[in-house]
Amino acid sequence: MPDKITVAGVSVDTRHWIGGRRVASAETFADVSPIDQSVLGEIARGGPPEAETAVAAAREAFPAWAGTPRAERARILHAIADGVEKRIEELAIVETHDNGALLRSHRRGVMPRVAHNFRFFADWLLGLGHEDFKTRGHTNHVSWDPAGPCVLITPWNAPLMLATWKVAPALAAGNTVVLKPAEWSPLTASLLADIAAEAGLPAGVLNVVQGYGAEIGDALTSHPDVRRISFTGSVPTARRIAESAAANLTPLSLELGGKSPLLVFADADLDLAVDLAVEQYDNAGQVCLAATRILVEESIADEFTRRFVGKAATLTQGDPREEATDLGPNIHPRQVAKIDGFVQRAVAAGARAVIGGTAERDLYYPPTLLTDVAQDSEIVQEEVFGPVLTLQTFATEDEAVRLANDTRFGLAATVATGDRQRAERVTAQLVAGTVWVNCFFVRDLQAPFGGSRHSGVGREGGTWSFDFYCDLKNTVTAPNGWNNHG
Repeated sequence: MPDKITVAGVSVDTRHWIGGRRVASAETFADVSPIDQSVLGEIARGGPPEAETAVAAAREAFPAWAGTPRAERARILHAIADGVEKRIEELAIVETHDNGALLRSHRRGVMPRVAHNFRFFADWLLGLGHEDFKTRGHTNHVSWDPAGPCVLITPWNAPLMLATWKVAPALAAGNTVVLKPAEWSPLTASLLADIAAEAGLPAGVLNVVQGYGAEIGDALTSHPDVRRISFTGSVPTARRIAESAAANLTPLSLELGGKSPLLVFADADLDLAVDLAVEQYDNAGQVCLAATRILVEESIADEFTRRFVGKAATLTQGDPREEATDLGPNIHPRQVAKIDGFVQRAVAAGARAVIGGTAERDLYYPPTLLTDVAQDSEIVQEEVFGPVLTLQTFATEDEAVRLANDTRFGLAATVATGDRQRAERVTAQLVAGTVWVNCFFVRDLQAPFGGSRHSGVGREGGTWSFDFYCDLKNTVTAPNGWNNHG
């Protein structure tokens, strides 16, 4: 099979990137575009041997990279950002073909954010630290020591952006990385390896290995030389990773999705609330933070639903390469079957599809809104990860909070209200890593990001990322203990 493929005019290497060179595998897997289910190419399919080689390369490269001065590490991260910015169009095109998300979003928002991820953590590194403090005359000095080789396992819904949320702080902290991208969307990780090499990142500091799930994942997450594991994905996979990492007590950072609520109170700006609700169909519903449970105060439920249906009807679903498209395809036939299974079981249990509800063509599942759903039903309690929302009503503020918190997840929540005091009362009671009030998806890398309950373990962003990717050391020095007072 060829070592490189061409995606809409962009050349992409299909081999692993290990120790500063391209490495082939004996087996491959097909990478299929969700746009039209055409095969983009055959990708190197790694397993335990590639995992071992990649971790060994990261281990070998670690001492020199950890010892590289902060300013030099930051300079290289900025050079990677420069490389991303030069190739935004190529990255956008490849990612759209690979995972079906909107080309216009990749061009204008996602890929510029990828570059920003590197710049942010490069700059944050330079300011990282605590002032020394005194304890009975002794000086306490806190240092941020690089932890070692890190395994980063990333999802398919926003492949490069979510990968660089992890890669950038791990590298900035002085660690080396083995990145394992999702098998349904591996291509931009390969391009990132090229960009990093061109920016001067030393061999072995960033390694990219491709493969199917546990075939390579278990070998990576159970490796005794791995010092950190960061994973974004499903709860069942996270459990397997945790079991694999347990033997070595490898620290984990887990972001595991959610079943987030949108609470709409009668005093809210109704047009804003409707806009926020329809926005949850972004990326064909394949967003971990999406507020898929719409909770509306009874007195405005009919009007809210009427306006929602009208607004949703204006969405254009189709080819994600077209400027006018609002919703592209879902990523894979298995995912569409999963989405439709949730919907059909809900309807069979008594739910009513106000819009959508039936798979119409290939991977393009229509925007769906289900009402008449019970709080304990599967469709309310489990993450669908597709363009499917439920609508329930509440009579009181206390009931709204109870319904919002009544799942095993706790990633995010959105509140629409015109009452500042109510917003403060409600947000204080919500179980969520992020709460948006009268807005959605505003994300600053200075802020902590992560979930509660089954939505994850740990936080990413700002100093919280360095807390994870570093071993913090406190050095306590006694006063007047030196023979040489110079």
